[in-house]
Amino acid sequence: MISFIFKRLLQSIVVMLVVALIAFSMFRYVGDPVNNMVGQDTTDVERAELTEQLGLNDPFIVQYGRFVLNAIQGDFGTSYKYRRPVSGLILERLSATLELSFVSAILALGIGIPCGVYTALRRNGLLSKSIMALSLVGVSLPTFLIGILLILLFGVVLRWLPTFGRGDVVDIFGWWTTGFLTISGLKSLILPSITLALFQMTLIMRLVRAEMLEVLRTDFVKFARARGLPDHAVHFKHALKNTLVPVITITGLQLGSLIAFAIITESVFQWPGMGLLFVQAIADVDIPIMAAYLVLIAFFFVVINMVVDILYFAVDPRLRADSDT
Repeated sequence: MISFIFKRLLQSIVVMLVVALIAFSMFRYVGDPVNNMVGQDTTDVERAELTEQLGLNDPFIVQYGRFVLNAIQGDFGTSYKYRRPVSGLILERLSATLELSFVSAILALGIGIPCGVYTALRRNGLLSKSIMALSLVGVSLPTFLIGILLILLFGVVLRWLPTFGRGDVVDIFGWWTTGFLTISGLKSLILPSITLALFQMTLIMRLVRAEMLEVLRTDFVKFARARGLPDHAVHFKHALKNTLVPVITITGLQLGSLIAFAIITESVFQWPGMGLLFVQAIADVDIPIMAAYLVLIAFFFVVINMVVDILYFAVDPRLRADSDT
C-alpha cells in the first residue's frame, strides 16, 4: 500500500511539473509581460529596469524554477487587469466554484447511482424506459443550451428562481463566503447546479446500469440466488458492491471535471467563480490569472485522481494481490 501511494505521488509530481511548464510558457510566448504592465509613455530605460526586476533576462530554466517555487507558495504574480495579486483574486472566487461543484456532485451521485440501479433491475419497466429516454437529453444537449432553457423556463416564464449571480452570501472565517446560509443563496444554486450536474448524472447512471447488468450475469450472483438469498441481498450486498468498483474511477474523474468544466455554467449564469474569472482573463489576455487557473485545476485533478486510485486499490483485492506478487 505504501509503495503504491509513493508511486502515485511521484506520478502526480511529474504531472504538476509538466502543467507548470505549460503555464510558465504562457508568460514567455503569449504576449510581453512588460508591455502588459506599463503604459505607452514608459521609456526604454524604465522598460529595461522592469525587465530586470521581473527576472526576464535570466535563463529559461532559472525563470521556470522561480515560477515553480512561487507557485508552491501560492504566488502567481499580479493580475494585469486588476493590479492585484492573483492568489487573492482566486481565493475570493474559490468558494463559489467549490460550492457549485459540491452541490452538483451530490446531485449527480445522489440521483445517478439510484437511477442506474433501478433501470438495471427493472429494465423492462415503463418508468425505467422513460428514465433512459430522458437521460439522452443530458448526454446529447450541450451544457450552455441546457442552462439557457432552464433560465427561459424557470426564470423568464415561471419566474420561480433567480437566474444570474450568487445571491446573498455570508462571510465565514473572514475569507470564505457561502450561500448555504441564505434563502437567496440557496435559490441561486438550484439552476446552475442542475445544469452542471445533468451530464455527469446521466453518465454515472448509464455507467452504473451497464456495470450492474454485467454483474447480474456473473456466476457468483447466480450462486447467491441458488443459495436462496433474497433479492435485496443479492442486488445490494453482492451485485451493487461489485458494480461500484469500476464506477469509482470514472466517478472520481467526473467529479474533477465538474470543477474544471464549470466555466460554461458560470458564464451562462454569471456565477462569480473561478471559471468566470478565467473567461474574463482570456478576453483581457490576463496571463497570470490564466496560468494560475491552469495550475490550480491540474492540482485538483491530480489530488482527486490520487484519492480515487487509493480507494480503488483499497476496494479491489486483485490490485492488492498484484502488488504483493
